[in-house]
This record gives sequence, structure tokens and C-alpha cells, in this order.
Amino acid sequence: MRSYWNQIWPPLVAVIFFLGAWQLAVSVFHVPSWMLPSPGDIARESRGNASGIWAHTAATLRLTLIGFPVGTGVGLIVALVLHLVPWLKRALYPLLILSQNVPSIALGPLLIIWFGFGLLPKIVLITLVCFFPVAVAAMGGLAQSDRIMMNYMKMAGASQWQIFTKLELPGSLPSLFSGLKISATYAVMGAVVAEWIGADKGIGYYMLLQKASYRTDRMFVAIVIIVLLSLVLFALIALLEKWLVRWKPRKTS
Repeated sequence: MRSYWNQIWPPLVAVIFFLGAWQLAVSVFHVPSWMLPSPGDIARESRGNASGIWAHTAATLRLTLIGFPVGTGVGLIVALVLHLVPWLKRALYPLLILSQNVPSIALGPLLIIWFGFGLLPKIVLITLVCFFPVAVAAMGGLAQSDRIMMNYMKMAGASQWQIFTKLELPGSLPSLFSGLKISATYAVMGAVVAEWIGADKGIGYYMLLQKASYRTDRMFVAIVIIVLLSLVLFALIALLEKWLVRWKPRKTS
């Protein structure tokens, strides 16, 4: 418990200090609320409009929880195929990198033209955002297997499948979870961008409405919700990593 608290209190104190400095600066310099609302204004607005905000949050959460597993699955499949077929990796890996140079906001209109205004283009957009960190991290982990242990297994007569399942795949889990954590934060942002392009509910749609009415306080409420959703998803991935990668030695200070 003490170790857990030692990890929690430094960022908690930093956040409290930041919010206090923000509140003080807005009060001392008399910054208009339409330009920069104080944390108190944001909290009051979130309480006053809780039901409407929750409906939009639920829509974004649903979209994220559908798109993130799909993007993760695609990333894992791509990583496994490219790892098992080296010549295909040499051919396609540069194309994977090039695919990430196209902004997701630019792909949105094309996806709507191709797939319409339903759920499918939003899932495709989140998948395009999420699969790359998972694929790259998994390929890196699979390629960094212990060569000495691999030679021992080959001398013992282990098949390629046994080497993959007993050595390469377990050894790649730490790298894989690093990619999953990055992808988890991208998934929420991908859902918001997808809602910007075409939706009738969700945090992205809510932000567009508040931008049109110059409600800066509600824009900040939406930003806080996006951050919280990303942190919760990140924490769940971290807990899953702690449960699955129990053999990894702990770092001591």
C-alpha cells in the first residue's frame, strides 16, 4: 500500500497545484470566463449539465470500446503475419509507416463517401489510428527474443510453432502492452475525431455544438472527459499487463 501511495501522490500533488494556480490566475487577472473559465466554472457546468454530458460520453465510450478491440486485433494479426513471413515484412513495413503520415481528419470524409454515415466508417477510422502502435510494438517484441534460448530450443528439437508459442510470444508481451497503452489513448481521440466528421451524438459532436455557441466552459468539460476516458482505458491495460506479465522482474529504485 505504501508503494502504491508513493506512486500516486507526486502526480496528484502536481495536478492539485496546477488547478490551484489556474484558479488563482483567473481570479487575480480577471480573465473573462468566455476566454478561459476557471476550474470552478468547469466543475459547476459539468454538474449542471450532467445528464446531457453523460449521454454524449456514453456514445463516445461505446464507439471506443468497439473500435479499440478491432484496431488491436488488426494490429496483432499484421504483426504476426509480418513476423512469420520476413519477405512480406520487408515489402509492407514501409507502407505501414507511410499510412500513418496521412492525418485521420483527412481520411474521415473519404470513409464517409465510401461507407456512409453509419457506424462502419467510425470503426474503420479508429482501427487505422489504433493498429499501428500495436503492430510496431508487437513486431519489435517478437524480433527481440533471446537468441541463446532460441538456439537451445532448436538443438532440443523444438518446432517453429513451439518456439513461437513458448519463447517469442511470451517474450513480446512487455513490448505489446506498451503499444496497447499508446493505442488505448489514441482510441478515445480517434472516436472523437470520427464524431467530428459525422455523428448526431458523442463528445466530438458535443464539442462542435459548444464551439458554435462559444461555450468555452463546456469545451473544457469535454476535454476533461476525453482525458478521463483515456486514463481509465490506460489504467485497465496496465492492470491487465500486471496480471499477465507476472514473470517480469520489478524495477527497484
